Amino acid sequence: MRTAICDEYGIDIPVFAFSHSRAVVAAVSKAGGFGVLGAASMTPDELDRALHFIAKESDGKPFGVDFIIPEKYVGREQGGLDMQALQQLIPQGHRDFVETLLDTYHVPPLPDASRDGENIASRAGLGMAHKRAEQMADVALSHQVKLIVNALGVPPAHIIERAHRQGVRVGALVGAVKHAIKQKAAGVDLIVAQGFEAGGHTGEIATMVLAPQVVDVVAPTPVLCAGGIASGRQLAAALALGAQGAWTGSVWLMTQEAETHPVVKEKFINATSSDTLRSRSSTGKPARQLRSAWTDAWEDPNNPDPLPMPLHGTLVAQARRRIAIDATQGGEGGKQLINYFVGQSVGMFKEIRPAAEVLREMNDECDAVLRRIAPRG
Repeated sequence: MRTAICDEYGIDIPVFAFSHSRAVVAAVSKAGGFGVLGAASMTPDELDRALHFIAKESDGKPFGVDFIIPEKYVGREQGGLDMQALQQLIPQGHRDFVETLLDTYHVPPLPDASRDGENIASRAGLGMAHKRAEQMADVALSHQVKLIVNALGVPPAHIIERAHRQGVRVGALVGAVKHAIKQKAAGVDLIVAQGFEAGGHTGEIATMVLAPQVVDVVAPTPVLCAGGIASGRQLAAALALGAQGAWTGSVWLMTQEAETHPVVKEKFINATSSDTLRSRSSTGKPARQLRSAWTDAWEDPNNPDPLPMPLHGTLVAQARRRIAIDATQGGEGGKQLINYFVGQSVGMFKEIRPAAEVLREMNDECDAVLRRIAPRG
């Protein structure tokens, strides 16, 4: 299965795979797709090491990097606040609520709460600021990446310009037609029309409705379809909507290479497509994730509302780390609270498989569908 975007990006299969796991990114790129590393939670040094790993393990095949550089966040006017300033803006009532929630579920503190807690909160609070984005862009553009992508808004103009000077394409995710228009005007080369069904930060418009509108309004800029795509049939549907390929994320969480928490993988296997919701409980912005005791607590109107980004991520980062450790150790409280970003396609996940096998099956099924609906010869 090839489209024009395959020639443009030097790939064999028009599937772009977003993952926080460098091993998944390398495996997909090596198998003929286009891996995109989610780098929002990384430090510049970690990103540098990850990109070296991907370049080596993918046999030099093309890959990209995804950042989160929101257009709206607390401290944007200053280019991002330092950790001390962020901590001072978090109400004590929110801190007390998080601690009470963890106590209720008997989640123990971190082994070294002072050091680990500070580092974890720092990653969550500073990783999205424009100052950090520039550092991350410096690292990414020092490698042979083919694409950099921003997930929350128009990428900063100087980053777009610098990428273009180096021959690197720039992509962006959109959840509404008006956002697609802004991205094209800014000079973005690839637009991902991401529907309501997708995992992570999403808008409120379904993929089937959003994608063809975006395709029409940004033409001839290429569009990838995103949101609930986890099979070859859905890839074929994306092509029918006018997209040149698919942007996928959730499906890779269930691969052997993924770093998904084992308890979360088990929850995914047992989940239905009705077991996700858009919630601000993880980042402060609406993001689709698996429902759990954690999301239930934050959705309760009797409890505090989530804080805006990046204050909320700073507030809950240490708590979510404590939950993950407790779940790993068999704690029932951690198991009830733990969750992760995932799209409505979670209802399709039944087993854990190698990433290359998932990609090949998606490609073969798409080919079979296209032959069935439009026989060749």
